[in-house]
Amino acid sequence: MEKRRQYEFPRFLHHWYLVIFTLALLATAQAFDYGDALAKSLLYFESQRSGRLPYNQRVTWRDHSGLTDGLEQGVDLVGGYYDAGDHVKFGLPMAFTVTMLSWGVIEYGEQIAAAGEYEHALEAIKWGTDYFIKAHTSPNVLWGEVGDGDTDHYCWQRPEDMTTSRQAYKIDENNTGSDLAGETAAAMAAASIVFRKANPHYSHLLLHHAQQLFEFGDKYRGKYDSSIGVVKNYYTSVSGYKDELLWAALWLYKATDRVDYLKYVINNAHCFGGIGWAITEFSWDVKYAGVQIIASKLLMEGRHEHKEHSHVLEQYRSKAEYYLCACLNKTISANVDRTPGGLLYIRQWNNMQYVSTAAFLLTVYSDYLKHSGQKLSCPAGEVEHQEILKYAKSQVDYILGSNPMGMSYLVGYGPKSPRRVHHRGASIVSYRENKGFIGCTQGYDNWYGRDEPNPNIVVGALVGGPDWQDNFRDQRGNYMQTEACTYNTAPLVGIFAKLHQLQLQLGEHKLSRTPSFFASY
Repeated sequence: MEKRRQYEFPRFLHHWYLVIFTLALLATAQAFDYGDALAKSLLYFESQRSGRLPYNQRVTWRDHSGLTDGLEQGVDLVGGYYDAGDHVKFGLPMAFTVTMLSWGVIEYGEQIAAAGEYEHALEAIKWGTDYFIKAHTSPNVLWGEVGDGDTDHYCWQRPEDMTTSRQAYKIDENNTGSDLAGETAAAMAAASIVFRKANPHYSHLLLHHAQQLFEFGDKYRGKYDSSIGVVKNYYTSVSGYKDELLWAALWLYKATDRVDYLKYVINNAHCFGGIGWAITEFSWDVKYAGVQIIASKLLMEGRHEHKEHSHVLEQYRSKAEYYLCACLNKTISANVDRTPGGLLYIRQWNNMQYVSTAAFLLTVYSDYLKHSGQKLSCPAGEVEHQEILKYAKSQVDYILGSNPMGMSYLVGYGPKSPRRVHHRGASIVSYRENKGFIGCTQGYDNWYGRDEPNPNIVVGALVGGPDWQDNFRDQRGNYMQTEACTYNTAPLVGIFAKLHQLQLQLGEHKLSRTPSFFASY
C-alpha cells in the first residue's frame, strides 16, 4: 500500500481535482440507448421466422421458407422459429424462447408499451404460439422437431433454398417427452396471460392447450431426447423433465389461479428437485432457478393460500437466493466465475445465453424485493434491491459495449458489433436480391469461407460472446462465439424496456455508473 502523503492539496486545487475526476468518470461511463436496444432485440425474431412471412415483415432480406414442413407426416407444421443460424425447428428451445418473451411482457409490458414496442412483442410471442397450436395435433401428441441437425449441418444454404431433410418428429403416449410437453405448456400458459386482455379468445385457446400438454407430460413421463433421438447432439435434456413439470405447473397456476397447480409445485418440491437442487445457471435446459424465483414471489405476495405452504415456499426461496448470491459473488465458495471485464462466465459455448437469463432473474427479483420492502440474504451479507439491479445492468452494459473489446455483442447495435455472425441466411446474398438457387456445397464454397462481412445483418441477435479472458474473434467459423440463438435475446427484451424507462425518468447522466441512479431507484 502506498504510504500516505504528508501534505494536502491547496483547497482550490482540491476542488478542481474533484471536478476533473467527476468529468472523467462520466466520460468513461457509457450511456446506452436502451430503447434502441429494445427495438432491435424484437426485430431479431423476424429474422428467425420460418414459414410464410406476413405483409408487415420488417426484415426484408428474408423470404418464405419451410412451406412443406409436416407434409410428409400429413400435418401442417409450417411456421415457428429457427433457433439459431441453421434451419432445424427444435421444440424445446423454441418453447423456452416464447416463455421468456412472455415473462418479459408480463413483468414489463407497460415499459415495452411506453417504448412503442408492445405490438412487436406480441407478434414475436404469437409467431411461436401459433406454431405450438399446430404442433399439438391431439391431447397426447406434440410434434417436437422439424428437420435434423446432422443433415442440416452438411449444408450452408439460405432457408429459402433449403434442400435438407424436413422429417418431423413427435412425442406421444408411447414416445414420451415430459420436458418438451412441460416447456411448451409453460410457454402457452405464460402467453395466455399476455393475451388475456388483447385477445381473450386466443388466450383461452392457449390455456386449453397448455393444460392438455401438462396433463400429457405428467401422465406419460420420460425425457424427450429418448423419443426424438436426433436431438441428442444438439438439445439433449441433461436436467431431465422434473424441472419442466414444476415450471409448467407454476405458469399454469399464475394463468388460472387454480390451487391444484400450486399444490403440485408444493407436493413435488422435494422429489422433483425443486428445493433440493442449488443451481448456478438458468437456461433452455435447466429451469430450477426460474421455478425458485417465481415461488419466492408467491411467498412475498403473502396471500392466504401461499402462507399455508410457507414452509415449502421458504425452501424454494432459499435455493433462489443461492442462485442470485452466486451471480452477485456473495457466497462463500460457490460464486459464478467472471471474466476480468466482469462478465458472468458459465461455459465457453454460447456463454451469453446464461448472462441474459441471469440478468433477467436478477432484475425481476430486484423488483420483487423493492415492492415487498425486503432484502436479499447472502452468506456475505444482505443485499439491497438497488445493488442487484446495478449488477444486472452491468451485465447488460457489457453486452452493449462496456467491455474490454469495446464491442456490442447485440448485432447491429452501436458502432461496433459482430459482422460475421455464424448464420446461413445472413452470410449469403439475400434471396430477394438474387433468387438463383444456391446449393449445399455452393454455399460453403462461395460464402462460408469469405473474409468479408455478412451481406445481411441479423439485427438484435445476441451472439455467443467472448471467452473467459474477454477475447472475441469475429469469424463465421468461430460458432462458439459468433452464433446467436433466440433464447439468448429473449430475456433481454424486458430488461431493455425497464432500463429504458429508468433512463427516461432519471436522465442519461444519472443512469451512468454513478450511485445517484441506484439511490433514486
